[in-house]
Amino acid sequence: MADKDLHLGFHFKVEFTNFEGEFQFQSVSGLNVDLETETIAEGGENRFKHTLPVRTKYPNLTLKRALIVNSSLIDWCRKAIENFEINPTNLTVKLLNRNHEPVITWSIAHAWSVKWSVEDLNAEESKVVIESIELVYNYFNIIKNGN
Repeated sequence: MADKDLHLGFHFKVEFTNFEGEFQFQSVSGLNVDLETETIAEGGENRFKHTLPVRTKYPNLTLKRALIVNSSLIDWCRKAIENFEINPTNLTVKLLNRNHEPVITWSIAHAWSVKWSVEDLNAEESKVVIESIELVYNYFNIIKNGN
């Protein structure tokens, strides 16, 4: 495997369709999909069971970053959580190469906020306060951009 085939997980960017500017995040988690299945016993033949696909399931997407007090993104999250003003948006998560070009893009459809939290405050630790945004979404598509 050549070095050009290896990609570093810290070099990424997140872009929201309905928001101006670029948002920087410390981490993104939840970019996976599971196939739910159902097991059905064969009628009349008790030795066999068949596993059939049912639907795909996407976990919530969690974005973490340093706490930002005045943010249009957090205003959007709070409207959904506090006022039930659900305004879904699309977003992309792009893994970048050494030249800051996207290698792979996750295009996430119809996302909206279901949770906003701040890490514990602790007078015994000297660290940046991190906020987490949790989004529910319908699905994502993977776009391979090249190396």
